[in-house]
Amino acid sequence: MTADGPTPADAAAPSGAAPSAGRRPGRVANGFGRYLCKHVAGAAVSLLLVLFSSFFIFRLIAGDPIDQLTKERPVSPEERAALRAELGLDRPMWEQFWDYIIGTLTMDLGDSFQYRRPIFDLIVERLPATILLSGTGMVLAVLLGFWIGTRTGWRQGSRYDRGHVAAGLLLYSAPTFWLGMIVILVFARYLGIFPVNGMRSPSTPPQFWPQALDIAHHLVLPVLTYTAVVYAGYLMIMRSSILDEIGSDYLTTARAKGLRDDQVRDRHAVPNALLPTVTLVFLAIGGIVNGSIVTEAVFSWPGLGSLFVQAVFYPDRPVLQALFVLFSASTILAVLAAEILYWFIDPRIRKS
Repeated sequence: MTADGPTPADAAAPSGAAPSAGRRPGRVANGFGRYLCKHVAGAAVSLLLVLFSSFFIFRLIAGDPIDQLTKERPVSPEERAALRAELGLDRPMWEQFWDYIIGTLTMDLGDSFQYRRPIFDLIVERLPATILLSGTGMVLAVLLGFWIGTRTGWRQGSRYDRGHVAAGLLLYSAPTFWLGMIVILVFARYLGIFPVNGMRSPSTPPQFWPQALDIAHHLVLPVLTYTAVVYAGYLMIMRSSILDEIGSDYLTTARAKGLRDDQVRDRHAVPNALLPTVTLVFLAIGGIVNGSIVTEAVFSWPGLGSLFVQAVFYPDRPVLQALFVLFSASTILAVLAAEILYWFIDPRIRKS
């Protein structure tokens, strides 16, 4: 049996006979099992490397945690020794590393030096704000980038193509904090139609709809900044994929059948051009957890990005470690999901 249907040999075989060896279900299942194990093992190794690097890197750059906890306060040697014992810093390094690994895997991330609260609670508290901002911005960026990229690639060399590519690259190369400042000056300071800081106004009534409208009002400028910076990457990838498909024979055949140019593009070119963008889309999904650190800092958005910035300036080593692992793990798992999906949508991988 081939990918397109049964072969003559299969058709001639008795009804109870097995299909040809090249398409045996057991062989396909075993192939997927090996493929899955290989990529899961690679993701597990990457996660272990992230855990290992985060443990040692932040110990080198964050300094002595006792100094961070006792800022500008005179502390006797006995008190310092008691604090080190309380934090477990007086134990051998391998014991600290083992406790760190077990704590991370069991979601026992320790307490923040700055907030004196469990880090897990801080992450749960701020995660919805990050998902709201970066998720909304990412969806808009992907849809806008793919829609414009499809049309610029299909009309290569036109004024439409040159104008959108130039505008996209200009926004993509602009520093996020600079673009955020421009947005604030225009829409908040000059026009005065959108708020600048935070996620809610203190004077908003506690009912659901007033709160939802207030959050949406505060969300406009951060999402506008985030989308403007990010969408050009998806535009260029989709444009490149469309250009790769333009000269294909199947498009010539579709035109010979009498299909309009828009139908040829939307029904034939776009579905094939979307295949190389699967990994990019899943990376975008993984990036939703990461959020946009700079955008959240510029607009004082109370998400994980602003928490990371505050932890850098404090410095709050346990928070930095936890967020570094969370951001890295979300990207690794998103890539793993993309690799698994490739098995089902790309027949070349199943045949390899």
